Amino acid sequence: MTQLSISTGAGVFDAIAAGPPEGRPVLLLHGFPQTGRVWRRQIAALAVHGYRVVAPDQRGYSPGARPPSADDYRFGLLVDDVVAISEQLGWPAFDLVGHDWGGAVAWWTAHAHPGRVRTLTVVSTPHPGALATALRTDEDQRRRSRYMIDWRESPATEERMLADDARELRGFFAGKVPRDSAEAYVRHLSRPGALTAALNWYRSGRPDSAIGAVDVPTLYVWSTQDSAFGPAAARETRRWVDGPYRFETLQGVSHWVPEEAPETLSRLLLEHLRAHGEF
Repeated sequence: MTQLSISTGAGVFDAIAAGPPEGRPVLLLHGFPQTGRVWRRQIAALAVHGYRVVAPDQRGYSPGARPPSADDYRFGLLVDDVVAISEQLGWPAFDLVGHDWGGAVAWWTAHAHPGRVRTLTVVSTPHPGALATALRTDEDQRRRSRYMIDWRESPATEERMLADDARELRGFFAGKVPRDSAEAYVRHLSRPGALTAALNWYRSGRPDSAIGAVDVPTLYVWSTQDSAFGPAAARETRRWVDGPYRFETLQGVSHWVPEEAPETLSRLLLEHLRAHGEF
């Protein structure tokens, strides 16, 4: 794998990449509280099969693209980052993969730019419309999502997460993420300004516009032990995809799917890409 610096109008994004430059392009988006490193196993698996894979550290996680205001983390701007990164890479179309917040951005990007997104794979995160429905109708999902409101406090949330040598931040991974990766994420977010930037994703307010159904070929992977997203929103997601749709449930796996079940996720991802055309 190689390190990249991708310069856009919004700043410079750090990224890791692998695979032949002429390979079919795949962009992978991480979530909170991780970085592009979360995709290392999937990057390696795809690169071996000839795909060109890039996983950027998203807005706020890349020091060179870290605006100070929570308003600078609105969904429209996060989607613009995806488009700008793909343009800098010379990719008029690409396969898009996202987990956690990266999954939310992936849903919005596929909706806003269906001509650019060849296929969509989302891990853990239900379609935003499905999540909104579940929040209105399902007490279990409302309970699971309360942390999103709690984390909007500033700077109390940062202070609590980083207290006692980042004990709370480390605790999120609960032994489900390899120790070296968990420590890398903690080091990254312990640097000045980094955790506030990451939490600004939660503090940016509601999206600028409504999102509808997506019509690109979609793979949605949900796990039964996910603490953030329950079965109601996962099942509801089918109603928000008009294109070819595949829903996979991983039994006994937590929220941290890319690192807890890397071989299974890589296999599903490769199957999805192969099912929907070659580059």
